[in-house]
Amino acid sequence: MRIRRQGLWRMAAAALGTALVLAACDTGEDVDVDQDGSGAENGATDEDGDAAPVQGTFVAAISGEPDQFDPHVTSAYASFQVLENVYDTLVVPDDEGEFQPSLATEWTTSDDGLTWTFTLRDDVVFHDGSEFDADDVLYSFNRIIDEELANAYRFASVDEITAPDAQTVEITLTEPTPALLDNVGGFKGMAIIPEGAADEYDLATEGAGTGPFAMGSPGASGISLTAFEDHWGGPPSVDQVEFRYISEATTALTSLRTGEVHWTDNIPPQDIESLQSEDGIEVGVSPSVDYWYLALNQDVEPWDQLEARQAVAYGINREQIVDVTQFGAATVNQTAIPEDNFWYHDYAPFDHDPDQARDLLDSAGVEEGQSLGIMVVQDTEGVQAAQVMEANLADIGISVQIEQEPSSTWLDRQAEGEFDAFMWSWLGNLDPFGFYHAQHYSEGGFNAQGYNNPEVDDLLEQAASETGQDARKALYDQAAEMIVDDVSYLYLYNPDVVQAWAEGVEGYEIRPDRAINFENVTVAE
Repeated sequence: MRIRRQGLWRMAAAALGTALVLAACDTGEDVDVDQDGSGAENGATDEDGDAAPVQGTFVAAISGEPDQFDPHVTSAYASFQVLENVYDTLVVPDDEGEFQPSLATEWTTSDDGLTWTFTLRDDVVFHDGSEFDADDVLYSFNRIIDEELANAYRFASVDEITAPDAQTVEITLTEPTPALLDNVGGFKGMAIIPEGAADEYDLATEGAGTGPFAMGSPGASGISLTAFEDHWGGPPSVDQVEFRYISEATTALTSLRTGEVHWTDNIPPQDIESLQSEDGIEVGVSPSVDYWYLALNQDVEPWDQLEARQAVAYGINREQIVDVTQFGAATVNQTAIPEDNFWYHDYAPFDHDPDQARDLLDSAGVEEGQSLGIMVVQDTEGVQAAQVMEANLADIGISVQIEQEPSSTWLDRQAEGEFDAFMWSWLGNLDPFGFYHAQHYSEGGFNAQGYNNPEVDDLLEQAASETGQDARKALYDQAAEMIVDDVSYLYLYNPDVVQAWAEGVEGYEIRPDRAINFENVTVAE
């Protein structure tokens, strides 16, 4: 047993100028794969008849089921756990949170900060055999912009994207944008796909990337990826990665213990401590850049009233929520950005104060027994957190109904505004732009709670174009305090990243942004 604990990324504003060349990938030792290439599903079984990992196949158990596999459309973390291994972006964050070359080898900026020029690799092919060039970048980015897809907000300051030649892309901005590298490369929602791919493929279930693995056909219980031998960074170290969807944490952990899977991030919080001393298993722990929160629908009475929302903020007990849901593997935080992060702002105005909560409800004219439906994704820690809130808020006269939904239904209801409140998390943010803009700008693409504060809008607009790091932080600090005071989001805690894998697995690194990349993993024979 080995415990690996990573330090939290100490993020600064995205650096301007030319980057270093990305180091070559370590491909490790070759191992044999089953002859029909179908993975464990058609391979050997253990003595109980359960599917066992096939030699050369790395098996990962993830807790959620992807809603689809179009990188430009999905916002589901389970989808991106798979897509991280299938697609590439222009740049990519390393395990310290610094951006490194990926499909772009280098980039420069003009003196006024309004033109970014990216030089592209010339040795890249897609999984379908087509050659990568600047037209693919233009197609991918313009698809997101023109169709107003999930990440269109990341291009808010973009005036034009052009290709002077096949190996060069220029992004012209309307104002300096220090978060641009994060916006185009922070996660695989900004993946580069082949020109015309949306016409050629049903991207929800198939596609062609440039990543280390090619996607197979999705199934009800999982999906297999096959090593892409022509990957520009060299072929991956295993022949196949099989993702299995295992929603029950105890089942996932049992599968790890019995050797049916090699890796999982679905670990019961109450088992973390004992698992760290268990033979045959390695546990990786890292502070994350995630946060969990509750959002109250400001288009629904009485949550359209500030006093009613603040009453909920005073009525819940964050420490109790962390104890019940995380067994201490999280840090209470009333703002989004975690401690030990350059952008962290220490602001916590809401103590657990039931008396203050009752006074605020009286001021808002909220009667005893007021109902509050809290929508959560089933089989997640949100369920336990909602149960704690149910008990907390009963003490101040609010009757909570916990509404468990599968992730697809949860997303549909959120998009339609059909909720009193919902609980969820934001994962993998790097720059403060990612923590605040889409969620709290009045016209933000993920402002499902209906928050509208013109002063916050102005601060967020200023911060997005401020190139001075200290001045930019001061603007975000002001905005964060207003967001918290207004209870746009009721922030709860920053969870640790906890993952476990079989002893003998090498080449895997746990990351604070929860991106999982199996390109360099090897498994013992």
